Amino acid sequence: MRTKSLKKNKINVVTLGCSKNVYDSEILMGQLKANGKDVVHEDEGNVVVINTCGFIDNAKEESVNTILNFVQKKKEGLVDKVFVTGCLSERYKPDLQKEIPAVDQYFGTTELPGLLKVLGADYKHELIGERLTTTPKNYAYLKIAEGCDRPCSFCAIPLMRGKHKSTPIEEIVIEANKLAAKGVKELILIAQDLTYYGLDIYKKRNLAELLQTLVKVEGIEWIRLHYAFPTGFPMDVLEVMRNEPKICNYIDIPLQHISDAILKSMKRGTTQVKTTKLLKEFRRAVPDMAIRTTLIVGYPGETESDFQTLKTWVEEMRFERLGCFTYSHEENTGAFALEDDVPQEIKQQRANQIMELQSQISWELNQEKIGKEFKVVVDRKEGTNFIGRTEFDSPDVDNEVLIDASKFYLKTGDFATVKITAAADYDLYAEPV
Repeated sequence: MRTKSLKKNKINVVTLGCSKNVYDSEILMGQLKANGKDVVHEDEGNVVVINTCGFIDNAKEESVNTILNFVQKKKEGLVDKVFVTGCLSERYKPDLQKEIPAVDQYFGTTELPGLLKVLGADYKHELIGERLTTTPKNYAYLKIAEGCDRPCSFCAIPLMRGKHKSTPIEEIVIEANKLAAKGVKELILIAQDLTYYGLDIYKKRNLAELLQTLVKVEGIEWIRLHYAFPTGFPMDVLEVMRNEPKICNYIDIPLQHISDAILKSMKRGTTQVKTTKLLKEFRRAVPDMAIRTTLIVGYPGETESDFQTLKTWVEEMRFERLGCFTYSHEENTGAFALEDDVPQEIKQQRANQIMELQSQISWELNQEKIGKEFKVVVDRKEGTNFIGRTEFDSPDVDNEVLIDASKFYLKTGDFATVKITAAADYDLYAEPV
C-alpha cells in the first residue's frame, strides 16, 4: 500500500513590478496565513506563486525569465508546483498557456479567490486590511483604488487592471489602523490614479476627505501620495497637505511629456500651458513640496524639436525627483496603431540626456540642504551606514540620507533629527543632532 507523503507545502510568493504588485502579494500572503498555510516571500518553498508585471518590454521580459527559471526548477524536482498571477498573466494568458505549458495554472489580476482555492485556501472576506507586509516595518503601501479610466494611448494598465474602482474610506481606515498597530509609521498611498479617487463611489473627487480621515489614525506619522494624474487634480488636497503635518510635502505626478503635439497624441487631456500652471499652483500652495515625475521619450512621432521642448522645460521646472523611460510599443494600446519610428538608440540617448540634466539639478538642490536640519526615518542599516529618508523621499526611488554607523547609533524604524554635512547628486550625508 502506497503511503501518502506527509510533506507540508511551503508556498513561496515571488513579486515582480510595482508597489501595487507588492500590495497584492501581501494580501495573498495574508489570506494564505489566515488559512494556516506556511508562506514565505522570495525564499525557499516547494510551491511557487509568481506575481508578474506586464507593463513594458523590460518588465515583461523579467517576468517571462522568472517563470522559465521556476519551470526549470520544477523539471529538476526542486519545486513541485508553479502558479503565475498578476498583470502579465491577465494580459497574455492564452499565449503563456501555449508557450509555457509547464506552469500548473495561470490567474489574472482579479482571480485571487481561484488562486487561493488551488493553494488549498478559502478567500476570507472578513480579512479587511489583513496583510503580511514585506516592506521594512516602518512603512507600508496602502492601495486606495484599483484600475484606471484614463485613455492614455501608450498605457496597457486598463487592459490588465480594468476600470477605476475606489475602496471606501471606512475600509481604508480599518487597514491603516491595523498597519499602525503593527508598528507602521508611514503610509504610502498608491493607486493607478489617486486624482480620480472617490468619483465612482462618492460622485466627487474625495482624496482630501480621505487624507483628513487618515491623519487621525494613531501611530501614523507620515502619509505620502503616489501616482496622481495631472488632469482634474483636486486642488483641496494642497490645502490639507499644507495644514496637516502628517501629510508629507511630496507628490508623485507622472507627467510623461510636455510637447503639445505629443500630449495630444498620448491623449493626456492637457497642454504645456495647463501643466506648467498646475505645477506653479503646487509650488505656491505648498512652497517646500518635493515634486516627483516620470517622463517618456521616443514616443511615436517625437521629433528632435519635441524632445528639445521637453528638455528645456525640465531645466525650467527643476523637479526635485524625476525618472525617465524609453517608449515601449504595447499591443492593444491606442499608440500601437502608430509607427514606432524613433530608433532605440535615439530613445536611449534622449533618456540619458534627460537623466544627466536631472542629475545636475538634483546635485544643485542637494547642495542647498548642507547645514540644514531634517527629520528622517531610518529604513535600514547597510554596510557601515544607517540609511534614512526625509519626508521628501520615497523608498527605493528617491534620495537617501547616509549616517555613519561606526560613529552614531540609530534604531531602524525610528525617526531622528539630523544635520546634513555633505551632499552628492542623489545621496545626502548627515549626523544626528
